Amino acid sequence: MADSENRALSEEELQELVAASDSGARAPTGWVGLMIAGVALVWAVFQVLLASPISNYVLSGDLINNARQIHLAFAVFLAAMAYPLFKSSPRDHIPWYDWALGLGGAFLAMYGFFFYEKIVGNGGLADASDAYFALAGLIFLFIAAFRTLGPVMVGLAIVFLCYVFWGSSEVVPDQIRWAGASLRKAMSHMWITSEGVFGIALGVSTKFVFLFVLFGALLDKAGAGNYFIKMAFGALGHLRGGPAKAAVVGSAATGLISGSSIANVVTTGTFTIPLMKRVGFSAEKAGAVEVASSVNGQIMPPVMGAAAFLMVEYVGISYVEVITHAFLPAVISYIALVYIVHLEAVKTNMPTIGNKVVSMGRTIGGMFVFFAGFAALCYATQFPVGWIVSLFPAGSGLVLTLLLLVIYVGLVYLAAQTEDLEPDDPNAEVVELPDVAKIYKSGLYYLMPIIVLVYFLMIERKSPGLSAFWATMLLFGILLTQKTLKAMFRGELNAISRMREGVMDLIEGMIDGARNMIGIGLATATAGIIVGTVSLTGIGQVMADFVEFLSGGNLILMLIFVAILSLILGMGLPTTANYIVVSSLMVGVVVELGAQSGLVVPLIAVHLFVFYFGIMADVTPPVGLASFAAAAVSGGDAIRTGFIAFFYSLRTVALPFVFIFNTDLLLIDVTWYQGVIVFIVATVGILVFTAATMGWFLTKTKVWETVALLVVAFALFRPGFFMDQIQPPFDDIAPASFAQALADAEPGSQLRTVISGPDFDTLEVKDLTVPLIVPDADGADARMAALGLILVPEGDVQKLDEPSFGTELSDKLSSFDFYGDDPVAITSVQATAIQMPKELIFIPALLLLALVAFLQTGRARKLETQGATA
Repeated sequence: MADSENRALSEEELQELVAASDSGARAPTGWVGLMIAGVALVWAVFQVLLASPISNYVLSGDLINNARQIHLAFAVFLAAMAYPLFKSSPRDHIPWYDWALGLGGAFLAMYGFFFYEKIVGNGGLADASDAYFALAGLIFLFIAAFRTLGPVMVGLAIVFLCYVFWGSSEVVPDQIRWAGASLRKAMSHMWITSEGVFGIALGVSTKFVFLFVLFGALLDKAGAGNYFIKMAFGALGHLRGGPAKAAVVGSAATGLISGSSIANVVTTGTFTIPLMKRVGFSAEKAGAVEVASSVNGQIMPPVMGAAAFLMVEYVGISYVEVITHAFLPAVISYIALVYIVHLEAVKTNMPTIGNKVVSMGRTIGGMFVFFAGFAALCYATQFPVGWIVSLFPAGSGLVLTLLLLVIYVGLVYLAAQTEDLEPDDPNAEVVELPDVAKIYKSGLYYLMPIIVLVYFLMIERKSPGLSAFWATMLLFGILLTQKTLKAMFRGELNAISRMREGVMDLIEGMIDGARNMIGIGLATATAGIIVGTVSLTGIGQVMADFVEFLSGGNLILMLIFVAILSLILGMGLPTTANYIVVSSLMVGVVVELGAQSGLVVPLIAVHLFVFYFGIMADVTPPVGLASFAAAAVSGGDAIRTGFIAFFYSLRTVALPFVFIFNTDLLLIDVTWYQGVIVFIVATVGILVFTAATMGWFLTKTKVWETVALLVVAFALFRPGFFMDQIQPPFDDIAPASFAQALADAEPGSQLRTVISGPDFDTLEVKDLTVPLIVPDADGADARMAALGLILVPEGDVQKLDEPSFGTELSDKLSSFDFYGDDPVAITSVQATAIQMPKELIFIPALLLLALVAFLQTGRARKLETQGATA
């Protein structure tokens, strides 16, 4: 009975599973199938032109200004064509109602485009007819989202929409009741303006996300996905637990360009999961390793499941800064997962595959050299480019293009010297490990588009859309020519005829990319309703009050409750929608309640905190979509797979708490050499934490050793906690001396002030911690004027008047009522104290680690001796 319930799906069934979730399970034949492919191709061409430098010349202003409407129209129409509405709906043809839903939904999505003059004439507000068309548009959007994303996303959006309409009802508790909105006001906000469906999220999907999803689809169509998996398996497959380690590295490489954890699971899992089972992993553990690896791909720059581009808009920092801050936690999380797999293999003494004998140290060293070399190559590219630009200022573009062409042809020539890579059969009787020394040449040219992408993003600092455009253009050339060039170099007679295969590969890749965008486009549009509700109703404040009530004002409990709520809100949602929802509802909670508790952290840290817990919903039962996909591959139990995967993901769960309190981990305000130290220490810390949670270091750990390892990990991640106990980080200053302290402070230093006063909405007195960066001005009065601070001293009480309009302090203190009976005043002032370097804490921590290692080494040798004697 259990075997039948937990049957592993066939390759065809797995591909249908991915198609059903990512690109649509319907595949009609004949002219209808060609029509769907044609519409997807037109969408891809439109998006490429929109991102190109010549968009203003080839597209009209109306098309560019209404790109979001066009983007959603394509998504809604293709959803109706490609995704069956019900399980019983036909897969081989399109029923009449789907034609109506597709065409009607596309028209309503374009309503703002068709009736632009009328809407502008009404001042951007909906009249009665507009409101009803907008309501119909929401209904059509919900139907399209239901068929592509499932009921969870739609149900959540409907709940928020109901709150917009009936949130003023007496049935609604006083704590969350609001004034309510008319149909015209609500529909103007949700559909006509850019506050709701057509807001920032859909704009990011239109400008950036499509190009990156298309880039990933084209790269995979070119054969890069299989190349990455082969390289990972060849490098790591011979080690103990090698297939699992290869799964981790392969999923990391796939996650760089993938926006779907489910597709990642199935793509790499169909090969790695059967091999993991062969070396001793249970079906559930094999699936869990793949789930943890694939979901981690969503936190790995540069795409981060498309969340990276949304963070740019929501946080207000550059794309380069976002991926810089997100990079280190993602990398050390993957390192820890490799270590988890290693410990699992060591604990159960798993066999190895093949007869290749290479030390773990040499393997890790080789991988480090490869990745460091690749990073160095990306960085060094700027120097020859700079020389060429200086030598040929007018024709540098042509020279660089020709040089890129020469390098590409040379790398394809290298690839032609080896056979094309074919996917391996993991169920074959004899599994042969790929020889990295022989196969690496076969796909070196796949790295070129990635280098171009990184160069434009990191060196030229171009926009993500333009960077992805140039990398995609290179992929166009690769897909069109790689088969022909290889055939020519191999002396094949049909070399020119292979060009047709290249054209078909390019067209199929563009169609795949467009179909993969259907769900993402609809997810960002539907999530826009939740964002619009937050901005229209102020529900974010209600969430803050709710979390404050649950936590009783305790900072750690507040963060735990925010993490749990983010996990719940993310259940059943694709990564993009997941991030939009949790950031819209939870970021403000952490910022507001954190400031009241004295926690002041950069906004990017808060966004990454809620994002990490949101994507954990893909792992966690009962709605862990990635866990169900892995169970379908492994034949294991989905719920058990989910729980084991969550256990493996504990290091990903711990990291957000770490970087909230220690922003060095996000490389914020650190120099390059400090960054190197942070990387080394954080890596050691995450490995120690992993060993503690796995109950195995050099041998099985005792209880006190586990506790010691956890203390070591905590000290390495947050040394400031222990140093603060030795030396206070701040000197207390009497509020009456605030002006003098401000005058004496060094420019650029920080004064932490606690400001107390009545809340503007509730009139209850609250505390808010506000860090003041001392401006470079002479005297207390000039510095207060630069800050926008208006001090009204009364004896020892430092009252504040409302800050100058337009200053940063005006925004921070906007929640206070400056005209109530109770004054707004500075109640606490702290200046940064001179403190010993917190890194000194590493010394006792490492000594404690050495003690545990010494004791475990002796015990491990004793066990080995006993085993040999037996």
